[in-house]
Amino acid sequence: MRDLEQKELMVKLGRSFYERGYTVGGAGNLSVRLDDNRVLVTPTGSSLGRLQAERLSVLDLNGNLLEGDKPSKESVFHLAMYKKNPACKAIVHLHSTYLTALSCLDGLNPNNAVRAFTPYYVMRVGKMQVIPYYRPGSPKIAEELGNRALTGKAFLLANHGVVVTGTDLSDAADNAEELEETAKLFFILQGQKIRYLTDEEVKDLENRGK
Repeated sequence: MRDLEQKELMVKLGRSFYERGYTVGGAGNLSVRLDDNRVLVTPTGSSLGRLQAERLSVLDLNGNLLEGDKPSKESVFHLAMYKKNPACKAIVHLHSTYLTALSCLDGLNPNNAVRAFTPYYVMRVGKMQVIPYYRPGSPKIAEELGNRALTGKAFLLANHGVVVTGTDLSDAADNAEELEETAKLFFILQGQKIRYLTDEEVKDLENRGK
């Protein structure tokens, strides 16, 4: 996909997230690999609902700005993940309502914030690790995500939001949407007896994805 097509897709997906309430104000950021050494990132302070293709930030993997506006301060953790995991082609970071609410709960399993109760959660991301709380923009977030980039597709930032990867920008967006729906169902089902997927059922889903 050409650079302009990637930029237009980022604008389109950002607006879709915004219009559906997955992000508000200047919260959240998106990125996608343009090639082996360039990454397209949303600019600092920008609303995902009002992105402009010509103002999107293009960086090299060392964080040098090649074109566009100054990038999001959180672009550092995007770059850390791209450097560590070449299979990661796009990243969606949202402060969506249900996932952010989930991130504020105490006592979550750090290896998997949500025990699987739908097959789609397993097929989309498998599991969602929990990153300890650090202030937004802290280099510790980049360090944590870089260290774990090869161990999963989705990461819940404690008291913050979610970071989701994909094989391209559309795939990362689909993964993020499935996770938000999973978190919504998690809260709807509170107080009910949940039938979780068994280890065998999870393994069967994982094997079918290989």
